[in-house]
Amino acid sequence: MSTYQSQSSKTIRGTQSFVGTMSWVWKHPLLVGLEILWRWLWGIPALWLTARTAKRILDQYPVDWNALQHVSLLDPMHAADVAGAIIAVLAAPVTEALTWLLPLLMLTWVAAHTIGRTIVLHRIDAELMPRPATFLLLTLLRLTALAFAFFVWWRSLLWSSTITIANPIAQGREPNLVGYCALLIIFSMGVFVLWGVVSWVFSIAPLLAVVRQLTAAQAIRDSLRLGALRQKLVEINLVMGIVKIALIVLAMVFSATPLPFQEVTTESFLHTWWAGVTVAYLIASDFFHVARTVAYLQLYRRSTG
Repeated sequence: MSTYQSQSSKTIRGTQSFVGTMSWVWKHPLLVGLEILWRWLWGIPALWLTARTAKRILDQYPVDWNALQHVSLLDPMHAADVAGAIIAVLAAPVTEALTWLLPLLMLTWVAAHTIGRTIVLHRIDAELMPRPATFLLLTLLRLTALAFAFFVWWRSLLWSSTITIANPIAQGREPNLVGYCALLIIFSMGVFVLWGVVSWVFSIAPLLAVVRQLTAAQAIRDSLRLGALRQKLVEINLVMGIVKIALIVLAMVFSATPLPFQEVTTESFLHTWWAGVTVAYLIASDFFHVARTVAYLQLYRRSTG
């Protein structure tokens, strides 16, 4: 009997005990370690390649960063001019770089996610039979849906900037920055909540594939036919969304804590502190990814007896 099966019945008291699930994952740090390992084995080279590409673009197309540092919301026209000048310089080279960088990062992420998550699932429950081809297709489908959600969010921001900034400026009026910020918050939270409501399908489908040995199409179909279990999966997914927001807020708070003492701190200390906060955030995020996977697996096993 696998470690997951032998321990889950002792630590989980009900199908909705997400706290109990987190406690079980906390007692099995190797799972989180494996999750961190495969994510960072992909993330560190991806970050290095992205940074190297950005540096190459900035070296070839220098911009006036000093002007950007002195922009103020009290003078939106000047800020818009500075931002427009920078965008005009970087738009073409950035677009050219993204045509090869984004597909490369997406394909390597799909491969890393397939291998890494298969290893983590096998560690959770050794009885689960790997289905790498199915995992590959489902991961690609999830990434496509996420890209579409990002596209919707970006188009909503462009529409907001048009009606609050571009149109007023074209008509000789002051841009409505408050209205733009309000729409930015509304659309960002709306897309975020909508993704939390629907993305559970892409999380439970790979589990159904390995538990029931299904194809990708069968896994997606069966994930939409889970009946009463679907509500509990949505609840956990929404909780995960709230947790992500909380982690981001905590990271921002801890990142800002040294600022009141910046007169007595060095620039290297601030960079080290911010790097440490970023690493802590990523570790916490990986922990909750594993907790959600275990919770989904436990919920499904209990719903099917």
